[in-house]
Amino acid sequence: MRRIQQGFSLVELMIVVAIIGILAAIAIPNFVAMQLKAKRSEAPGNVDGIKTAELAYDAAFDAYVAQAAGMPDATPGKAMRDWTVGSAFDTIGWKPDGQVRGSYAVTAASATDFTVAASTDVDGDSVLANYSATSSVNATLATTDSNFY
Repeated sequence: MRRIQQGFSLVELMIVVAIIGILAAIAIPNFVAMQLKAKRSEAPGNVDGIKTAELAYDAAFDAYVAQAAGMPDATPGKAMRDWTVGSAFDTIGWKPDGQVRGSYAVTAASATDFTVAASTDVDGDSVLANYSATSSVNATLATTDSNFY
């Protein structure tokens, strides 16, 4: 009489574990890259929001408002920070929807133009990703970060 085998052999289980390990080795770096890209997307969205608020303020008061010091502080890092009140951003009516990772500033270059700048360091390598926008150009990226995803 023959016995009916049930279950998997050790070799079959080891092959499955090896395949899962290979897939994880491929997937984890891609997952980390997507996380950083999602975190970094805060900056261009906020830059474009600040630009829109500046244009609306100019339409109402015929002037641009400058905020030379980076907000909430000039040194962006990995950690999220609370937005502080009492800046030129309050004057133009712009505020983020919570904590931010970047540092934001506005330079009024002339009576007819301004530059919104943002810096962010979501991967903590001390190399900043810098975004800027003007009255006629939407947010663009200028970075030297070799780890930029």
